Amino acid sequence: MPASGIDLDAKMEAFERDGFVVFENVIEKDLVEEIREELLRVEREHEIGFRETSFEGKNTVRIYNLLAHGPTFWKVPVHPAALPFAERVLDRELQLSSLSSITLCPGQGAQPLHADDQLIPVPKPHQPFTLNCIWAISDFTEENGATRLVPGSHKASGYNPGYDIERDTVAGEMPAGSVLFWHGSLWHAGGTNRTDERRFCVANYYCAGFMRQQENQYLGVPLEEAKKFPRRLQELCGYSVYRGLYGHVDNADPITMLGREGSKLTWERTREEVLNDLKGAAD
Repeated sequence: MPASGIDLDAKMEAFERDGFVVFENVIEKDLVEEIREELLRVEREHEIGFRETSFEGKNTVRIYNLLAHGPTFWKVPVHPAALPFAERVLDRELQLSSLSSITLCPGQGAQPLHADDQLIPVPKPHQPFTLNCIWAISDFTEENGATRLVPGSHKASGYNPGYDIERDTVAGEMPAGSVLFWHGSLWHAGGTNRTDERRFCVANYYCAGFMRQQENQYLGVPLEEAKKFPRRLQELCGYSVYRGLYGHVDNADPITMLGREGSKLTWERTREEVLNDLKGAAD
């Protein structure tokens, strides 16, 4: 169920038109603070410093594979302010492609414009194959590096932005506790942090169930940890079968490897069950 008060129809209309949409003040304040403290803990305990590439940001702290760093981060991909809309854009058999944090520190310059799906060799425009969902753990402002967005660029035909391209952009400004979704084809970039404070966020990146994930969840998250996840998160990590076929292990649903009861594969289902599943995915 979506978080209370969210009109998914209206949000979907804006998303299809602009390629992005903001859900303001939908994450609990206690959870926002908990995430901030956990990011600082992981950074400190693992001695994570600035990145070494200009694209990642040489004044930016990025923490990858957050699911392996504690139960606080397990709450993000399945949160009712995020997952229902992601299921609406992709479908219920979507996967979690990656979960990471991006902390822009003072002096971090802007990224080059890019699209998250530009490495996927499919002609554009196309349906969304990926969906980024950025959680604002700090206020996102023009001054502290709010994500720069090119409205409507997800509809651009035939090419991706070159790293030296310039376009008019808008800032994805939002208060802490909000989320920003954008289509994988949308041109965007991290902004410039001109303040003397850090800008915290979590990048909750979904992809269609038929795609390879950006982070390898099976090797990145120890099996014993994955067994502790709620079932829906296990499915999002890939312990599931897409359309009752893709991803099976020895003719069985891989979630059985986590001690769960699995679903039937396509050839084990009746015609009515298959049709109902397809209808449910479409809805």
